Amino acid sequence: MTDNDFFEAFFALHRGLPRQGPGSDATTRHLLSLAGPLPARPRVLDLGCGPGRSALLLAAEAGAEVTAVDLNEGMLDELRHAAETAGLTGAIRTLNADMAELPFPDGSFDLIWAESSVYSIGFDTALRDWKRLLAPGGTLVLTECEWTAAEPSAEARAFWEQHYTLRTSNGNTAATEAAGYTVLGVVPQPESDWDEYYVPLGARADAADPGAPGMDRALAATREEIAMRREHGAEYGYTGYVLRPAVRTGPAGPAPWRTRPETERDIAAVRAVNAAAFPTPEEAGLVDALRADEGAWLPGLSYVAEAPDGEIAAYALLTRCHVGPSGAPALALAPVAVRPAYQKRGAGTAVVRAVLAAARERGEHLVLVLGHPEYYPRFGFTPASRAGIRPGFEVPDEAMMALVLDDSRPVPAGTIQYPEAFGV
Repeated sequence: MTDNDFFEAFFALHRGLPRQGPGSDATTRHLLSLAGPLPARPRVLDLGCGPGRSALLLAAEAGAEVTAVDLNEGMLDELRHAAETAGLTGAIRTLNADMAELPFPDGSFDLIWAESSVYSIGFDTALRDWKRLLAPGGTLVLTECEWTAAEPSAEARAFWEQHYTLRTSNGNTAATEAAGYTVLGVVPQPESDWDEYYVPLGARADAADPGAPGMDRALAATREEIAMRREHGAEYGYTGYVLRPAVRTGPAGPAPWRTRPETERDIAAVRAVNAAAFPTPEEAGLVDALRADEGAWLPGLSYVAEAPDGEIAAYALLTRCHVGPSGAPALALAPVAVRPAYQKRGAGTAVVRAVLAAARERGEHLVLVLGHPEYYPRFGFTPASRAGIRPGFEVPDEAMMALVLDDSRPVPAGTIQYPEAFGV
């Protein structure tokens, strides 16, 4: 048996399946919602597209012109057939190419998409090499397998050491920032995304002819992978990252806004930011009162954005609130403040995205905000009333918004119970 026999058998197992890695249409839509505003006809590059489930959704629902790249011509054939069936032939161009050697000029795409494919060249290589392809304001969306357990078992480590080096979400987030990106969103994928991949693959493996050339080896590898997930799935998982090259305009010229949790030495500066950003001192006093409330204050969810000279330019705070008669835990986003000198320059957006990413990393489920309905939807917020969530006071429906951080968990319904410091 040759390696070529093995690869042919491996692809025969996967051919015709809806996905070539963990994912779902719901996850694709969630990641897309975090990518921010796109042009009316965005230019999208889907790398490692496989049979093109994401490419088809992006073309149909985002109105995108998609260039779909894969090394396997059989997968591209499947995508071309599916596009023709869906009436999307004119919206999707296929290209048989190596994602490590892309032939496109700089600035060619508004959105680069890579679900379950980055392992082919490595997370850090993708961050470095694909950035040049983004147009100004463009976004990179990719998913990466990573450790979710603090201490993975010896069995899980041994398995992954044969295939790919995993890091934690903290490690991957640090790598994105080191590569010059701002994190717009971090989305842990639910277990159902794995089922969408492994259930059809397992059925295909059960029906395969083990006597075909290379098939015995391909079946052994596939069954080992599925068994590893079944027995050690709590130790690793896929996470989606929504990223944008971090170029902002600050007083010292183009530079990224540096975001981080507040420290004790920032308290006076945070108070000054809130005092400067609002017409009354109430918001500054609110932060001080929340900081003193042990039931509301969550260390690590009070974030600042620094200007290039180190001055605190913006601030965002998440505190504990509850929803419904059962008192389900949620987060309240308030206040969000930007010094007048830095307003409309990206500092507020940067600090909100950073604190929301920190909440996702902690495993928080739901964030609520009472704010401007033209500002907060860029982060994925939608009217809270759609989920049956309401405040205990009268506000315009479109101003009370909710953001679900984990789609795998049920969203509580009912009245929001704010910390006492809010006075409502």
